[in-house]
Amino acid sequence: MQHLDTTDLRILSAMCARPKASAVALATELSLSRNTVQARLVRLESNGALLPFEQRVNPAALGFGLVSFVHIHVQQRLLGQIVEQLKAIPEIIEAHGVTGSADILARVVASGAEELFRVNGQILAIEGVERADTSLSMAELIPHRTTSLMDLRLAAGNGTGSRSTGSAAEVAG
Repeated sequence: MQHLDTTDLRILSAMCARPKASAVALATELSLSRNTVQARLVRLESNGALLPFEQRVNPAALGFGLVSFVHIHVQQRLLGQIVEQLKAIPEIIEAHGVTGSADILARVVASGAEELFRVNGQILAIEGVERADTSLSMAELIPHRTTSLMDLRLAAGNGTGSRSTGSAAEVAG
């Protein structure tokens, strides 16, 4: 993935502050041409900097309010097959290969404890899955965020600058 420059970061930061703003409104706010903003948005989307809209939908609004994290221990030689079967379980909304005692960390949502029990059974039934340790999320303490990361880059003065402790607003002001 290509690193983002200051203009990209300014556009993304403005979009986070005003997600429904049009390209024209963003261009006006940032003192850029509409064509520049539109071209940058197309490039940001095509190079993977903008994630799919689907990731903004809250599973709780769909009736899946119970969130858990499942540490899955697998036979490494079957990892590819296991991942393909995990993809077939709709309640697994995210999974990562991790270091440590487990091999996969999956974020699983369910409508309740019985449904989570059923999903855990599906995971354990996959050939090559040795064990699954489940932790329930009691509360989301820090929601998913990226604006703090954009602030770090903007405060450094470019898209690839070093870490800073102030927000872009603090540095500018």
